[in-house]
Amino acid sequence: MNAQYLVASDLDRTLIYSNRALALDMPDRLAPRLLSVEVHDGKALSFMTEHAARLLAELAGLALFVPATTRTRAQYERVSLPGPTPGWIPQYAICANGGHLLVDGVPDAQWQAEVRARLAAGSAPLAEVVEHLALTADPEWTLKRRVADHLFAYLVVERAQLPEGWVEELTGWCDERGWSVSLQGRKIYAVPGPLSKSAALAEVERRTGAATILAAGDSLLDADLLLAADRAWRPGHGELADSGWTAPGVTALTQAGVAAGEEIVRQMLERVRAGGVRKDVEARVNG
Repeated sequence: MNAQYLVASDLDRTLIYSNRALALDMPDRLAPRLLSVEVHDGKALSFMTEHAARLLAELAGLALFVPATTRTRAQYERVSLPGPTPGWIPQYAICANGGHLLVDGVPDAQWQAEVRARLAAGSAPLAEVVEHLALTADPEWTLKRRVADHLFAYLVVERAQLPEGWVEELTGWCDERGWSVSLQGRKIYAVPGPLSKSAALAEVERRTGAATILAAGDSLLDADLLLAADRAWRPGHGELADSGWTAPGVTALTQAGVAAGEEIVRQMLERVRAGGVRKDVEARVNG
């Protein structure tokens, strides 16, 4: 493994895709072969292309690969990502938008204590936000209201029925209380500001001493992750693409759907391979 590289990627709609998000906009006979990477209640829920799966397995064997997801721990544990060995699990994984740092699949108690302290100091209580959502989210277009791991809240909505300006009003209200809002597909997330993927990533970087950070993501909740990386990628769909968001060092792909996931892994792997080649050349020259 090239310990120089730490590769962090969001999962849903970046690396893995539901049936709804696949965007297979081609004749059926030309569609890529898919690999199921998530099963729940006997149903396959999320997919990668088979080629993307092979690339990810190689990437995870060459660099420290860190899933960085807004999923709860339980939702993350339903996902079985391809890796360099059978039964492989990532050494580090970031769940609940940075609320959990898993080390060899186990929540890190030191990080959980750090998160609790940051939330208490930097944002309004979860109960205040949950109450506001209960009062303002109309049951006519709200399918579900959920609290994730006692850390943040989200709604599942009929997006076409959302009142104009409602998300913007919620964003303003949350911003005053140190929270942020993200609209991803049919989900509206309300997340406290101190809860971030980049903070958890910085902890992994501190522990591992990685020199180069690569990252990928599609939503506003991923923006801090991409900004924290030396090189980053976003797909041609999602909140970041819809808003035209970009930053130095961020590659804005044109591909959308599961094809974007494959392209992200391909470009990350190329970057890591190139770094390994340079390291070998330098070793020969210096040796």
